[in-house]
Amino acid sequence: MSRPRLRVWLTSLAVIALLAAAALGVSRLTRVEASVSLPVAAARKGDFLVIVRARGELKSARSVTIYAPIVPSLRIASLSPSGELIARGQLAVKFDSSASEQQLLQKEAALRQAQATLDQAIAQAKITEEQDKSDLADSRYTVEKARLEASKTEIVSRIQGEEDKIDLGMAKEKLKVEQATVELHRASDRAKIGSATRLRDQAQNDVNITRSRIGQMEIRAPIAGLLIFLTNYSQGWIDAKPYKIGDNVCAGCPIAEIPDLDTLEMEGKIEEIDRGRIAMGQDAIVHVDALPELSLPAKIVQISPLAELSREWPPSRSFRAHAPIGRAAANLRPGMNAGMDIVISRIPNAISIPAKALFTRDGKPIVYLAHNDRYRAAEVQVLARNPDEVAVSGIAAGTLVALVDASRQEAKK
Repeated sequence: MSRPRLRVWLTSLAVIALLAAAALGVSRLTRVEASVSLPVAAARKGDFLVIVRARGELKSARSVTIYAPIVPSLRIASLSPSGELIARGQLAVKFDSSASEQQLLQKEAALRQAQATLDQAIAQAKITEEQDKSDLADSRYTVEKARLEASKTEIVSRIQGEEDKIDLGMAKEKLKVEQATVELHRASDRAKIGSATRLRDQAQNDVNITRSRIGQMEIRAPIAGLLIFLTNYSQGWIDAKPYKIGDNVCAGCPIAEIPDLDTLEMEGKIEEIDRGRIAMGQDAIVHVDALPELSLPAKIVQISPLAELSREWPPSRSFRAHAPIGRAAANLRPGMNAGMDIVISRIPNAISIPAKALFTRDGKPIVYLAHNDRYRAAEVQVLARNPDEVAVSGIAAGTLVALVDASRQEAKK
């Protein structure tokens, strides 16, 4: 074979080899792209928790409401910061007490005057009593003297004896009059002292009430917790805002609330279809929306016996399940939205896959397994379902399963 012909053959073989290599590379690249373009997940082996998922919010099982004192003309002078923690006994609300203090000065002056009037009445009664004793003693002396003179009738003239008897009768009548006068003075003095005593007691009660009102001007926290001031509707619903310094408060109105953070619990809404699956004492896992890194263990302690109507629109009926979590984290607050997974049962050593990885073909559950850069369908048996996971049998742990329908992806290509 001549050199030119040999050179042509070698060039042709080289071109053919390059084309074959390029085709093989394109084929492998297509398979690799197909394999990496589909999201996959590994089948996990372990305890599978069959759960009922509920939504709700955190609430405090114990909460104390602070009411305004029964005092007229209340005006807020100072407030502790709203939405912050407050210790037991710490000042929460202080009202303006200047008007009550001025009233106290007036009431104390009236009390001193009433006490002086009472003392004067008592002193006057003692003077009258002593005078009455003296007059009564004189009257009795006069009676005895007249009786002695009347006893001399046998040794004096008849006329003189009659005169002495008359004097004796008059002395006795004067004694009776004096005794009646003494009783009248005693009754009058008792009435005067009683009236002055009532006025003094009334003035003392006014002073005590005013002092009590001043003592109620400072309200301290009865428990430790989160101080939340309520809405003041005195200006109408449109302008309603939480209580602030300078607001007028009606007597006895609720002005603040202190939820006890140590009694936090999850209140979840249970649909009627799931009510028969849950029971008291079941374990639960609480997930707070604002703190997704937290998984709080809990236990169902209370379930409402009847379905409750929600305040949302459209209205719906659901049961309420309560699971205490306590003060598991310092930044947990009542009213936070959360979810609760109630554990119905456990399947040990189960193979679980994401719910997105389970598909149906010819009415049978299947998964798409990654094998040699391709995906093939494999039938499985469903043991239990959760909103996010499914427990299956028929595949091994660690197997990669597609999270999308591989057959549809191939059909699109």
